[in-house]
Amino acid sequence: MFITFEGQEGAGKSTQIKLLYDYLLAEGANVILTREPGGTEIAEKIRHILKDTDNAAMSNKAEALLYIAARAQLADEVILPHLASGGVVLSDRFTDSTIAYQGFGNGLNIDELISMSNFAGESLVPDITFLLTIDVKAGLARKLTQGAPDRIEQKDLSYHMAVKKGYEFLLRMYPQRILAIDGELQQDEIHEIIINHIKNRAN
Repeated sequence: MFITFEGQEGAGKSTQIKLLYDYLLAEGANVILTREPGGTEIAEKIRHILKDTDNAAMSNKAEALLYIAARAQLADEVILPHLASGGVVLSDRFTDSTIAYQGFGNGLNIDELISMSNFAGESLVPDITFLLTIDVKAGLARKLTQGAPDRIEQKDLSYHMAVKKGYEFLLRMYPQRILAIDGELQQDEIHEIIINHIKNRAN
Protein backbone atom coordinates (compact mmCIF):
# COMPACT_ATOMS: atom_id res chain seq x y z
CA MET A 1 0.00 0.00 0.00
CA PHE A 2 1.18 3.49 -0.90
CA ILE A 3 -0.07 6.21 1.46
CA THR A 4 0.76 9.89 1.04
CA PHE A 5 0.26 12.93 3.24
CA GLU A 6 -0.40 16.34 1.74
CA GLY A 7 -1.13 19.81 3.02
CA GLN A 8 -0.08 23.41 3.13
CA GLU A 9 2.62 24.86 5.31
CA GLY A 10 1.95 24.25 8.99
CA ALA A 11 -0.94 21.83 8.49
CA GLY A 12 0.74 19.14 10.62
CA LYS A 13 1.21 16.41 8.03
CA SER A 14 4.80 15.61 9.07
CA THR A 15 3.67 15.01 12.65
CA GLN A 16 0.80 12.78 11.57
CA ILE A 17 2.82 10.70 9.13
CA LYS A 18 5.35 9.95 11.88
CA LEU A 19 2.54 8.92 14.24
CA LEU A 20 1.16 6.58 11.58
CA TYR A 21 4.61 5.15 10.89
CA ASP A 22 5.13 4.36 14.58
CA TYR A 23 1.66 2.79 14.77
CA LEU A 24 2.19 0.57 11.75
CA LEU A 25 5.62 -0.51 12.98
CA ALA A 26 4.08 -1.51 16.30
CA GLU A 27 1.48 -3.52 14.38
CA GLY A 28 4.26 -5.43 12.63
CA ALA A 29 3.87 -3.87 9.19
CA ASN A 30 6.75 -3.83 6.70
CA VAL A 31 6.61 -0.05 6.44
CA ILE A 32 9.01 2.70 5.41
CA LEU A 33 8.71 6.46 5.81
CA THR A 34 10.03 8.88 3.22
CA ARG A 35 9.51 12.43 2.03
CA GLU A 36 9.49 14.70 -1.01
CA PRO A 37 11.71 16.21 -2.05
CA GLY A 38 14.24 13.91 -0.43
CA GLY A 39 14.31 10.35 0.80
CA THR A 40 17.57 9.42 -0.93
CA GLU A 41 21.06 10.89 -0.84
CA ILE A 42 20.67 12.49 -4.26
CA ALA A 43 17.12 13.73 -3.66
CA GLU A 44 18.11 15.26 -0.32
CA LYS A 45 20.75 17.31 -2.13
CA ILE A 46 18.06 18.51 -4.52
CA ARG A 47 15.88 19.36 -1.51
CA HIS A 48 18.61 21.61 -0.15
CA ILE A 49 18.76 23.52 -3.43
CA LEU A 50 14.98 23.93 -3.54
CA LYS A 51 14.66 25.11 0.06
CA ASP A 52 17.73 27.37 0.16
CA THR A 53 16.71 31.03 0.53
CA ASP A 54 19.86 32.01 -1.42
CA ASN A 55 18.14 30.61 -4.51
CA ALA A 56 15.36 33.19 -4.65
CA ALA A 57 16.06 33.78 -8.36
CA MET A 58 15.15 30.18 -9.27
CA SER A 59 12.68 30.11 -12.16
CA ASN A 60 9.33 28.38 -11.81
CA LYS A 61 10.23 25.86 -14.51
CA ALA A 62 13.57 25.05 -12.90
CA GLU A 63 11.79 24.56 -9.57
CA ALA A 64 9.29 22.13 -11.08
CA LEU A 65 11.98 20.14 -12.87
CA LEU A 66 14.03 19.82 -9.69
CA TYR A 67 11.04 18.51 -7.74
CA ILE A 68 10.32 16.00 -10.47
CA ALA A 69 13.97 14.92 -10.67
CA ALA A 70 13.93 14.27 -6.92
CA ARG A 71 10.71 12.24 -7.36
CA ALA A 72 12.28 10.11 -10.08
CA GLN A 73 15.21 9.22 -7.83
CA LEU A 74 12.97 8.48 -4.85
CA ALA A 75 10.58 6.34 -6.89
CA ASP A 76 13.33 4.29 -8.52
CA GLU A 77 15.47 3.87 -5.43
CA VAL A 78 12.92 3.56 -2.64
CA ILE A 79 9.19 3.57 -3.36
CA LEU A 80 8.81 1.15 -6.27
CA PRO A 81 11.19 -1.52 -4.88
CA HIS A 82 9.49 -1.50 -1.47
CA LEU A 83 6.01 -1.74 -2.97
CA ALA A 84 7.19 -4.57 -5.21
CA SER A 85 8.32 -6.45 -2.09
CA GLY A 86 4.81 -6.18 -0.64
CA GLY A 87 5.59 -3.42 1.84
CA VAL A 88 3.83 -0.23 2.87
CA VAL A 89 5.25 3.15 1.85
CA LEU A 90 4.36 6.37 3.66
CA SER A 91 5.43 9.51 1.81
CA ASP A 92 5.34 13.07 3.09
CA ARG A 93 4.18 14.64 -0.22
CA PHE A 94 4.03 13.25 -3.75
CA THR A 95 2.57 14.30 -7.12
CA ASP A 96 -0.36 16.22 -5.59
CA SER A 97 2.15 18.71 -4.18
CA THR A 98 3.46 19.39 -7.67
CA ILE A 99 -0.05 20.16 -8.92
CA ALA A 100 -0.85 22.41 -5.95
CA TYR A 101 2.48 24.23 -5.58
CA GLN A 102 4.01 24.34 -9.05
CA GLY A 103 0.72 24.21 -10.95
CA PHE A 104 -1.65 26.42 -9.00
CA GLY A 105 0.98 28.28 -6.96
CA ASN A 106 3.39 29.06 -9.78
CA GLY A 107 0.90 28.98 -12.65
CA LEU A 108 2.56 26.22 -14.67
CA ASN A 109 0.62 23.98 -17.07
CA ILE A 110 -1.14 21.24 -15.08
CA ASP A 111 -1.21 18.68 -17.89
CA GLU A 112 2.52 19.07 -18.49
CA LEU A 113 3.25 18.67 -14.77
CA ILE A 114 1.13 15.52 -14.59
CA SER A 115 2.88 14.09 -17.64
CA MET A 116 6.34 14.75 -16.20
CA SER A 117 5.32 13.41 -12.79
CA ASN A 118 4.00 10.22 -14.39
CA PHE A 119 7.31 9.85 -16.21
CA ALA A 120 9.24 10.33 -12.96
CA GLY A 121 7.08 8.01 -10.86
CA GLU A 122 6.10 5.48 -13.54
CA SER A 123 2.46 6.64 -13.23
CA LEU A 124 2.36 5.59 -9.58
CA VAL A 125 -0.82 6.74 -7.79
CA PRO A 126 -1.24 6.58 -4.01
CA ASP A 127 -3.84 4.20 -2.61
CA ILE A 128 -4.77 6.73 0.07
CA THR A 129 -3.91 10.42 0.46
CA PHE A 130 -4.53 12.27 3.70
CA LEU A 131 -4.89 16.01 3.10
CA LEU A 132 -4.37 18.06 6.25
CA THR A 133 -6.16 21.39 5.87
CA ILE A 134 -5.57 24.65 7.70
CA ASP A 135 -6.23 28.36 7.30
CA VAL A 136 -3.38 29.75 5.21
CA LYS A 137 -2.35 32.50 7.62
CA ALA A 138 -2.64 30.18 10.64
CA GLY A 139 -0.47 27.58 8.94
CA LEU A 140 2.24 30.07 8.03
CA ALA A 141 2.20 31.48 11.57
CA ARG A 142 2.60 27.95 12.95
CA LYS A 143 5.60 27.37 10.68
CA LEU A 144 7.27 30.56 11.92
CA THR A 145 7.32 29.11 15.43
CA GLN A 146 9.40 26.18 14.08
CA GLY A 147 12.29 28.24 12.70
CA ALA A 148 13.29 30.56 9.89
CA PRO A 149 11.12 30.16 6.76
CA ASP A 150 12.63 28.39 3.74
CA ARG A 151 12.45 29.61 0.13
CA ILE A 152 8.97 28.19 -0.45
CA GLU A 153 7.57 29.39 2.86
CA GLN A 154 8.84 32.91 2.12
CA LYS A 155 6.64 33.29 -0.94
CA ASP A 156 3.85 35.84 -0.69
CA LEU A 157 0.35 35.21 0.65
CA SER A 158 -1.26 35.14 -2.81
CA TYR A 159 0.99 32.20 -3.72
CA HIS A 160 -0.06 30.23 -0.65
CA MET A 161 -3.73 31.04 -1.29
CA ALA A 162 -3.34 29.67 -4.81
CA VAL A 163 -1.77 26.49 -3.41
CA LYS A 164 -4.83 26.07 -1.19
CA LYS A 165 -7.07 26.33 -4.26
CA GLY A 166 -4.92 23.65 -5.87
CA TYR A 167 -5.58 21.24 -3.04
CA GLU A 168 -9.30 22.04 -3.16
CA PHE A 169 -9.24 21.22 -6.87
CA LEU A 170 -7.49 17.89 -6.21
CA LEU A 171 -9.99 16.99 -3.51
CA ARG A 172 -12.85 17.53 -5.96
CA MET A 173 -11.05 15.52 -8.65
CA TYR A 174 -10.12 12.53 -6.50
CA PRO A 175 -12.65 12.20 -3.66
CA GLN A 176 -12.24 8.41 -3.49
CA ARG A 177 -8.48 8.69 -2.89
CA ILE A 178 -8.09 11.91 -0.90
CA LEU A 179 -9.45 12.35 2.62
CA ALA A 180 -9.41 15.94 3.91
CA ILE A 181 -8.88 16.34 7.66
CA ASP A 182 -8.98 19.58 9.66
CA GLY A 183 -5.37 20.17 10.65
CA GLU A 184 -6.46 22.28 13.61
CA LEU A 185 -8.01 19.31 15.43
CA GLN A 186 -6.07 17.78 18.32
CA GLN A 187 -3.21 15.52 17.23
CA ASP A 188 -4.77 12.41 18.75
CA GLU A 189 -8.11 13.15 17.05
CA ILE A 190 -6.43 13.40 13.65
CA HIS A 191 -4.44 10.23 14.28
CA GLU A 192 -7.61 8.32 15.19
CA ILE A 193 -9.35 9.48 12.00
CA ILE A 194 -6.37 8.29 9.95
CA ILE A 195 -6.18 4.88 11.63
CA ASN A 196 -9.93 4.30 11.26
CA HIS A 197 -9.84 5.27 7.59
CA ILE A 198 -7.04 2.82 6.85
CA LYS A 199 -8.84 0.04 8.74
CA ASN A 200 -12.03 0.70 6.81
CA ARG A 201 -10.20 0.61 3.50
CA ALA A 202 -8.49 -2.66 4.45
CA ASN A 203 -11.79 -4.40 5.28
